[in-house]
Amino acid sequence: MATAELFDSGWSPSAWRTRVAEQQPEWPDAAALARATDELRGLPPLVFAGEARTLTETLARAQEGHAFLLVAGDCAESFEAFSADAIRDKLRVILQMSVVLTYGSGVPTVKVGRMAGQFTKPRSSPVEVRDTVELPSFRGDTVNGDAFDAETRRPDPARLVRAYHQSAATLNLLRAFAKGGFADLSRVHAWNQEFVAASPEGRRYDVLAAEIERALRFMRACGIDLNAELALHQVDVFTAHEALLLEYEEALTRQDSITGDWYDCSAHLLWVGDRTRQPRGAHVDFLGGVHNPIGVKLGPDATPDDVVSLCERLNPRRLPGRLVLFSRMGADHVGDALPPLLQAVRRGNHPVLWACDPMHGNTFVHTSGYKTRRFDDVLREVRGFFAACEAADVSPGGLHVELTGDNVTECLGGSQEVLDEHLERRYETMCDPRLNARQSLDLAFEVAGLLRR
Repeated sequence: MATAELFDSGWSPSAWRTRVAEQQPEWPDAAALARATDELRGLPPLVFAGEARTLTETLARAQEGHAFLLVAGDCAESFEAFSADAIRDKLRVILQMSVVLTYGSGVPTVKVGRMAGQFTKPRSSPVEVRDTVELPSFRGDTVNGDAFDAETRRPDPARLVRAYHQSAATLNLLRAFAKGGFADLSRVHAWNQEFVAASPEGRRYDVLAAEIERALRFMRACGIDLNAELALHQVDVFTAHEALLLEYEEALTRQDSITGDWYDCSAHLLWVGDRTRQPRGAHVDFLGGVHNPIGVKLGPDATPDDVVSLCERLNPRRLPGRLVLFSRMGADHVGDALPPLLQAVRRGNHPVLWACDPMHGNTFVHTSGYKTRRFDDVLREVRGFFAACEAADVSPGGLHVELTGDNVTECLGGSQEVLDEHLERRYETMCDPRLNARQSLDLAFEVAGLLRR
């Protein structure tokens, strides 16, 4: 059966417009929006259909326990905080985490950057009020600016085009790093940043890196030509973001010249958020027609009927590797809320990859006014996720985290503990608090231990 036959033959990239679309900005200038989306339609794809198919095949192996998915990157990318160094440092943390996870689990880590398109964020309210002044909420740099003034908060479609070009530059650099020597396994020591190397988990990573280097020397001594093994020198790094702004996603959807199938070429993997996962809503309708691998965020309010309905809508033919379900319950809820969903999906014989997002369900506002997360809560949710999967005889297939390569103080705790009074020192996020490099390594070692057990 041809792949195209597995999807709704009547679907088109604009079909979502007949549905209710949540979390969309009110663009004040329809003509400017049309000009921006027309320009996007004429630009080259950011990713390619063949790459998305490769990711689907890899995720199918992860479903069977033969790989592990890591999705990691900024909560929201910024037009201003954009540099080659920032991209390199985020990738370096992802590579470090991947080495820890692969070494601990014995299976490959599928590396997916939450970057090159993660500019937009859903909001709990369409407006923000300060001192009786009401303005549109900041929805991310793709829509408007953060400064609290009427002109900056006015949604501007030209930002869609700027987001495309920054995503293209980010992807170009990611591909260069991934294939040009930076990701070479012989450089595991070189990936250690100075402030990570000085931490307990950084030193633990250093021991692991030394073991890998000894193993490489042993293989070389046995006569194995390591230069010929591309897997030791290059890696595949895919990209993902929440498919929130449907005008942007539609404009970057292309029909593959080889298969005739539709792909959203803004990223390899797209996900629908907990606020926009209505089975009959516009976001699910749109993602149901593209052939990329698709993710769904599931909060503690998700019911078994919700999840089974989403599986039917997004993967009716039960294609392996097509659907990732991200559990984001919160540490206090995962033990009760996740098991019924695992059981319902299994009863329905839906082939999905279950992954844990231990960040979003554990956010709170500190007495200082900063949004933060406790690292111990992140760990508790990860442990609860693994325990629920084990009880349901389901493979725990992935991890989704918000992180940065910078030495920020946005999440409390970790092996070199960020204390309450540290929050204001380097709180730099555009939206939600991120793990710094030390905390990210802490988490990777914890997950590797759980996978090994």
